[in-house]
Amino acid sequence: MKINNYTRWAITSVFLILAGQAFGQTPRKVGDSKLTEVWAPMPKVVTAGKTDAAPPADAVILFDGKDASEWLDKDGKPVTWKVEGNNLTVNPFSGDIHTKQSFGDCQLHVEWRTPAIVKGDGQDRGNSGVFLMGRYELQILDSYNNPTYANGQAGSIYKQRIPLVNISRPPGEWQSYDIIFIAPVFHNNGDLKTAARITVIQNGVVIQNNVELWGEMQFVGIPFYEKHGAKEPLLLQDHHNPVSFRNIWIREL
Repeated sequence: MKINNYTRWAITSVFLILAGQAFGQTPRKVGDSKLTEVWAPMPKVVTAGKTDAAPPADAVILFDGKDASEWLDKDGKPVTWKVEGNNLTVNPFSGDIHTKQSFGDCQLHVEWRTPAIVKGDGQDRGNSGVFLMGRYELQILDSYNNPTYANGQAGSIYKQRIPLVNISRPPGEWQSYDIIFIAPVFHNNGDLKTAARITVIQNGVVIQNNVELWGEMQFVGIPFYEKHGAKEPLLLQDHHNPVSFRNIWIREL
């Protein structure tokens, strides 16, 4: 059935009137500009950081340059990564580290730096990773003039999603990831209900635009989902390269 402009206007007007009543607003005449104003509920007021990279008031500070007290090693012990110069640097071969707290849907800010002195090439050059929920890897790599497979370079969802662009800075320079992550949801029987999704901004540029994840990171084989908690720890990878981190904070969504 073809809907003419008058019918469309009438349907819209009825919808807006009902919407206004649902929000406790006084019914108004069709054509009143206030009909589309929603006054409740109002968003919570949050004090912003002094810069876009600074944590807002409601953020959980995971590393502020002072200590690694919010992190544990793979055995649940204090981490042995180096904290110096306001940086947290991988202690090669000491193992991955994970947060004490667990998170699901989140906004995450991470600043990272690959070594200024270049050693190795491909995947052996400035390699690390941010694992959301300890399972879904956003790759960290020195991808400045360093060819490797496209779904393994910096900004890739490792072996799943290729970044839209390579916006990597030279080795030794600080870079940033701003991440919006939506956790997967599972049915009670363990089947996947909705897949995880992620948006990533690297150095101010969108490199992953609300893409769907295919499952947990797999170095060999096809990614798949396995039921896990609604909230899980965040993990930073020790890939045997002295990658440094600073200014790590997270907001639950």
